[in-house]
Amino acid sequence: MAVLAPLIALVYSIPRLSRWLARPYYLLSALLSAAFLLVRKVPPLCHGLPTQREDGNPCDFDWREVEILMFLSAIVMMKNRRSMFLMTCKPPLYMGPEYIKYFNDKTIDEELERDKRVTWIVEFFANWSNDCQSFAPIYADLSLKYNCTGLNFGKVDVGRYTDVSTRYKVSTSPLTKQLPTLILFQGGKEVMRRPQIDKKGRAVSWTFSEENVIREFNLNELYQRAKKLSKAGDSIPEEQPVAPTPTTVPDGENKKDK
Repeated sequence: MAVLAPLIALVYSIPRLSRWLARPYYLLSALLSAAFLLVRKVPPLCHGLPTQREDGNPCDFDWREVEILMFLSAIVMMKNRRSMFLMTCKPPLYMGPEYIKYFNDKTIDEELERDKRVTWIVEFFANWSNDCQSFAPIYADLSLKYNCTGLNFGKVDVGRYTDVSTRYKVSTSPLTKQLPTLILFQGGKEVMRRPQIDKKGRAVSWTFSEENVIREFNLNELYQRAKKLSKAGDSIPEEQPVAPTPTTVPDGENKKDK
């Protein structure tokens, strides 16, 4: 059963598996998982391994290994259904160039209120979230392309600053689909966010791709307005908000951008 559960999860995830395996860390994870099964089950590789089985057969799982495998399978399936089979490696932390300001629980509100002419796009993330780690290089690239005087990019770790997650209504549950969350602030106020939250408090599925972020947050238009703000200096009036996509989502709707 401990071996069967990951295999069933793999079959269920086949439509997305090809996209995952294009990333080296997922490929390495699959290879390590397969290597464990080969060493543990295939003679003569398994003959030299210790065992606690009563029959002394080293090429079969003992009770301790079965318990461990079942426990790990349950944890992985509960935490991230999209990564059921890929249990050994997490996406590496992004360490590349970016133009992003990192906030803590005190500085985020101060910075949003400091100059209300500045538009902010803030990512609410947690380091333990695979989705946040996968989105990190995309968000960094967007900051390099679009950051200017009137359009700034920020990040806050809601896994560390839990009061920030409460204030901005971003769930940090291991089962949540709200990480990462992108919020657009204009005039110090929230204008829109992705993913959207329906009336029952559930996150609506949304793909965090560069194209979707540019389109949904009107980054090209925001960037052009921000450049005008930079050229005009202090004499320019407060920027008018860009009309967002409606944030009210009917119950049960599960729309996903393509």
